Amino acid sequence: MKKLPVVVLIDFFLLISCINENIIPVIKFTGEAQGTYYAVTYFDTNGRNFQSEIDSLLNAFDQSVSVWVPNSVISKVNRNDTLVELDFYFTDIFNLSKEIHSNTTGAFDPTVGPLVNAWGFGFTDRMKVDQNVVDSLLPLVNFHKVKIAENKVIKEDSRIQFDFNAIAQGYSVDLVGKLLESKGIENYLIDIGGEVLAKGKKPNGDLWEVGIEKPKDNASYGEGLQAIVKLENKALATSGNYRKFYEVNGIRYSHTIDPKTGYPVQHSLLSVSVLADECATADAYATALMVLGLEKSKTLLNEFKHPDAYFIYSDEHGNLKTFFTREFTDILVE
Repeated sequence: MKKLPVVVLIDFFLLISCINENIIPVIKFTGEAQGTYYAVTYFDTNGRNFQSEIDSLLNAFDQSVSVWVPNSVISKVNRNDTLVELDFYFTDIFNLSKEIHSNTTGAFDPTVGPLVNAWGFGFTDRMKVDQNVVDSLLPLVNFHKVKIAENKVIKEDSRIQFDFNAIAQGYSVDLVGKLLESKGIENYLIDIGGEVLAKGKKPNGDLWEVGIEKPKDNASYGEGLQAIVKLENKALATSGNYRKFYEVNGIRYSHTIDPKTGYPVQHSLLSVSVLADECATADAYATALMVLGLEKSKTLLNEFKHPDAYFIYSDEHGNLKTFFTREFTDILVE
């Protein structure tokens, strides 16, 4: 449904552990959703397996906000279907996106859909993009030009299209977490396409450990780690430009589109991992910070109530460098 994963679970395959001599079964399974994988691990004294319910939940979610599903709510909104009725998922993501759009000075903008498609990272064929094409599409990219009224999306221009890919995957992680919690599960680790939510601890008291990949073109997943972090009741989402890209005449075009310039970003920032309470928030901020680049991101993160982030970038000599904010200092594994 969106970018390829750049976060790697360190210890997905776990041994059954004990607390007070009572064996607590570990339940773990993997599957496919949103064009990528998912992996779920949790501890349940009753040994229940909720995979079928999770599959149903993720499928229902796709029927709302996946641009790859022709009759999803978002697809109908994009083609201006007058009979479409918004559901909770669409409305909730829309409202959260509005908040993050404001907090990131427009760097996060789900109306970037027309540009994503034009550059070949959406659900349509790639166009031959030049400045004229960009100039024609930029007026359609502005989250201020849309609103929800009486359960309908109101557009100032009917050609405006949404793309929630930069937040939906993280949001789906949160949904799975809420499902598990509704079943009384308190200790779990969820990973959907590299977006991760960890709650509680393992039965032996250890925290969940997650690895952040070292940016490397055409690397196999998990080939090398830049860092390992310990998570407790936190989400971690990563956006990177070193996997999903193409080159034309020696110029690299990444999937991260700047909604203000209309072009794929061109800067030294290779990946951003964002730590937040909810995975949807982490996911959206990771994209926004990739758009802004390192220096502008530093300025943004100095403002009140913004999440913490771990940056991997290349210096002027092509060497990998890192920069991270305060909370990462406490969770990095030495």
